[in-house]
Amino acid sequence: MHNIKYLVILLLFFTVMANAQESRQFTIEGKVKRPLTITLNNLSAYKPVNLDSVTIFNHLMQRKGSIRNIKGVLLKDILAKVEIEAASPKTLSEYYLIFTATDNYKVVYSWNEIFNSPTGNQLMVLSSYDTEPAKAEKGNIAIVTPSDFATGRRFVKGLSKISILQVN
Repeated sequence: MHNIKYLVILLLFFTVMANAQESRQFTIEGKVKRPLTITLNNLSAYKPVNLDSVTIFNHLMQRKGSIRNIKGVLLKDILAKVEIEAASPKTLSEYYLIFTATDNYKVVYSWNEIFNSPTGNQLMVLSSYDTEPAKAEKGNIAIVTPSDFATGRRFVKGLSKISILQVN
């Protein structure tokens, strides 16, 4: 009986570890003419953005920690390389982007939020950062919007995919 308990614990451990994979690349897909895969190395081809630190707050505005020594690029710079399938510029207001992490955590932004508001000038794809308190994060590539009030709500660690979709 003890062996079965240990086996179950080991299986749970490996399941958690499999879900907490690092992200060394992500794909932009959906209503695009050609999907685009961005690797950790590709990010160096874009204009770098560096920040000293961002405080991470949860939905209750409680401080959960901070990230420091932040290196990344603006998402808008990456999306400039993607051709969205849209009947006209007017229909872009019907588009939204889903950011998915390796553990399947998902966050949604609207097209207008990224391209028609100050949020888009802050939304970063992170290639490197340190956490405080120090902990192992779920991936190397992440996204964060430093101008968000509850920054933790849209802090996606281990970014694996960006899906560009249209409201039906």
